[in-house]
Amino acid sequence: MPELPEVETVRKTLEALVIGKTIEEIQVFWPKIIKQPDDVQEFIQQIKGQTIRRIGRRGKFLIFYLDEDALISHLRMEGKYGVHAKEEAFDKHTHVIFFFTDGTQLRYRDVRKFGTMHVFPIGEEFSQLPLKQLGPEPFDKDFTLRYFGNALSKTTRNIKAVLLDQTVVTGLGNIYVDESLFRAKIHPERLANTLSQADIKRLRTEIIATLQEAVEKGGSTVRSYVNSQGQIGMFQLELNVYGQEGKPCKRCGTLIEKTKVSGRGTHICPKCQKNQ
Repeated sequence: MPELPEVETVRKTLEALVIGKTIEEIQVFWPKIIKQPDDVQEFIQQIKGQTIRRIGRRGKFLIFYLDEDALISHLRMEGKYGVHAKEEAFDKHTHVIFFFTDGTQLRYRDVRKFGTMHVFPIGEEFSQLPLKQLGPEPFDKDFTLRYFGNALSKTTRNIKAVLLDQTVVTGLGNIYVDESLFRAKIHPERLANTLSQADIKRLRTEIIATLQEAVEKGGSTVRSYVNSQGQIGMFQLELNVYGQEGKPCKRCGTLIEKTKVSGRGTHICPKCQKNQ
């Protein structure tokens, strides 16, 4: 699933490609993607004729700001956007097409069909689900050491489960949770409320640094993620533990192990990340 750095890369790329374009028509081939309004024709009529003014992001959600409405899009596992000429063919996995007045098209392609789209009047997008339930993202001023410490002290869940919880901190997924925990030398099965203040401070620092570095490198290309121009992200070359099972730890030389924590594939260095 694309995480914050990958979605930010898509946002920046699309911003360069579609800002100022006016939506002339929309075709929806898989109605279940449209969640708000739940009637596809109403969705089409609500945003048809509007111009894309800017593109924002909240955690893993893209926010297309139109003249009057905000279109919130979640890529889920394999959703992708691409800008195409109208003459270009599209395949069965293309589920939504936005036709622009200049003859180009913004196409949403999703092999698994798990992506979602919501439309709200501008000003209501953060007071409604799905954005309403999200916690601060690591770059927010609200993601303070005090906030993070209080959130961890209130739960007996393991730290990996807490970091994956988008209501606690938004934007993190499996890749960057594993990477942040490795860099902070914290075992993913440690109970959140057992972390010391020094642990919490170190973890917060490494979460922010890991995501910042990933954003600068365009995210990670694992599975089938590519951004909307078909370019790969380069942060996968910097991964310390994710997808590195059987390889020596870059810090101590111990072989990286893969296990399961909270039902998710999890990568650790058993020496650097002791469960204590």
